[in-house]
Amino acid sequence: MTEPAKVVIVGAGFAGIGCARELAKHPHHAQVTIVDAHDYHQFLPLLYQVATFQLATDDVSMDLDELFRRHDNVTFRLANVTSADPGAKTVTLDDDSTLDADYLVLAAGSQANFFGTPGAEHTFPLYSLDDARRLRTRVLEAFEEAEKDPSTIETGGLNFVVVGAGATGTEIAGALADLIRDVMPSRFHDEQLSKARVVIVDAGDAVLGPFSPKAHEYASKVLTERGVELKLGTKVKEITADHVVLSDGDTIDTRCVIWGGGLQAAPLAASAGLAQGRGGRIDVHEDLTVEGFPGVFVVGDIANIPSDDGRAFPQLGSVALQAGQWAAKNIVADVDGKAIEPFDYHDKGIMAMIGHNAAIAEMGEHRHELHGAVGYAAWIGVHAYLMGVSSQRRDAFISWAWDEFGKSRVLDTSDEARLHGEGETDG
Repeated sequence: MTEPAKVVIVGAGFAGIGCARELAKHPHHAQVTIVDAHDYHQFLPLLYQVATFQLATDDVSMDLDELFRRHDNVTFRLANVTSADPGAKTVTLDDDSTLDADYLVLAAGSQANFFGTPGAEHTFPLYSLDDARRLRTRVLEAFEEAEKDPSTIETGGLNFVVVGAGATGTEIAGALADLIRDVMPSRFHDEQLSKARVVIVDAGDAVLGPFSPKAHEYASKVLTERGVELKLGTKVKEITADHVVLSDGDTIDTRCVIWGGGLQAAPLAASAGLAQGRGGRIDVHEDLTVEGFPGVFVVGDIANIPSDDGRAFPQLGSVALQAGQWAAKNIVADVDGKAIEPFDYHDKGIMAMIGHNAAIAEMGEHRHELHGAVGYAAWIGVHAYLMGVSSQRRDAFISWAWDEFGKSRVLDTSDEARLHGEGETDG
């Protein structure tokens, strides 16, 4: 066999990590360079738990050098990719250096889509660890400001507006409600907490829209029982530093607008010169390649990957992980002179954590629905699968998850440290 093929992977999310880990098994086929702006993999499904003091940042991040330490054919490069040339299969980094490849894998992920909403700069998105840290700081500041000056409550100081009733919005709203009810009473006065509001605003007519009508009803019931206000069939027209204006004419005073209103492709998609479709994502063939650019694969949230029904697969961690793994297998096949194959996705279902002791999962292609403890068990299983790391790390996650499910949350010593931002690293 000749020298291993040079593979450059842009992005260390689920898709990029899945691709790199699969290629790590084939040192004679591929010499891999994975490039990312962070030196850690961010476990995005649990960011809302970082933002609400349930997890430390170390719990949802994995050091990339450590992740590939035992694989001599995988190298990590800490850098921003400023542009990609699919024709030449090269990428340019923020220090103006370039990387060339025999195979280029674009897995740069996504960013918040504000749909042109005025005042989006005042929001708190939740799509990165930096976002989660920023939101966590703002939540704590809101309660501290209200304790110092109770008059701020009357002008929206403890109003938390969540834009979007999908999984991101539902999970953060439920977690905030639990935080206010179960954790904050050990630090703040009941009078303040009783005036705190969590409001979900969504243009659709249901919570967790992609789920079944039964799930919509269950999620709405759980949230409203925990004090979350639902404003469905309503759009956010404008956001300012101290209020939001809604399409029904209502105005909500708030200094914390959490954006879970949608995703679009990362900026690299627009600069790569490839055909873009819905959400600015790059359109790909069923085998994850791009028309007219052999050796270029696009996977994860930056890609529109066609499914059997003609629609694109949703932006889910399990889709991204499996697509990255599949791209790697196709690269190995191509190096061997074999035909590459269409992506064959094994549906893990969709799920959401609505709050403590309340989860919902729709499993498999036929969407078998699970609620409560059984749904939570499914949630644990899929998230453990997505972690895709050492058995020790997975076991620790599963142990933590069951402990969280089985107890009422209170503010213990470690929570105190988190509330004050102590005892953590940047991952």
